[in-house]
Amino acid sequence: MYDGSMREWTFLTNHATALLCVAQNPGLTLRQVGDCVGITERAAHRIVSDLVDEGYLERRRVGRRNQYEVRPDVPMRDPLFRGRRIGELLTALPADLAASAIGAGSRAARGATPAGLAAKPTVTE
Repeated sequence: MYDGSMREWTFLTNHATALLCVAQNPGLTLRQVGDCVGITERAAHRIVSDLVDEGYLERRRVGRRNQYEVRPDVPMRDPLFRGRRIGELLTALPADLAASAIGAGSRAARGATPAGLAAKPTVTE
């Protein structure tokens, strides 16, 4: 029986969580991705770069900012799920960005969710 004394951990990796957050709002800044995942902006940059390099995300410059687009047709890297596409994960686990900003300095933690964070996932077919 669960008694609340378990160590803190999550089922999804930071890469998976970042991908889910970006799918919900492709215009998130790296700082916002970090807040969503509960990591630093620098770690978010590394993770998003990994996802772009591996083809899970496409990066596009829009003015002075980057916008990301998820490629749902790319297979998952996990050996148990190689036959599955990343789009299946996005469909099964839509992120709740309003509840995810863990950082104490994040806008959502202060009660002000940035406009558009509740948008539907953006995926290209």
